[in-house]
Amino acid sequence: MGKSATPGGKSPMKVARKFIVSGRVQGVGFRYFAQRVAGQLGLVGYVKNNWDGTVEAYAIGEPPALDEFERRLAQGPPSARVTNLSVTDEPVIKRYARFQID
Repeated sequence: MGKSATPGGKSPMKVARKFIVSGRVQGVGFRYFAQRVAGQLGLVGYVKNNWDGTVEAYAIGEPPALDEFERRLAQGPPSARVTNLSVTDEPVIKRYARFQID
């Protein structure tokens, strides 16, 4: 049996990652794009603009969903130009029930 099964009704492992996206990522609908993608992938957390022109996203979910989120953030919406994406593992903060724009 593969690892995707959850024997005994055990819930899948949730992890958290922070993503910092650089480039032309503010004023191009990037936060709304990130929120839509996170919703499609079943992630919770937030996305916000930083003062330095980057966009920060914090997402909680299963590792394969977070990997896909990272891939989609690296592409961004059509009007964005992503030049760098850094990813760090973070502690899971349980207060998030959905993915929000801060």
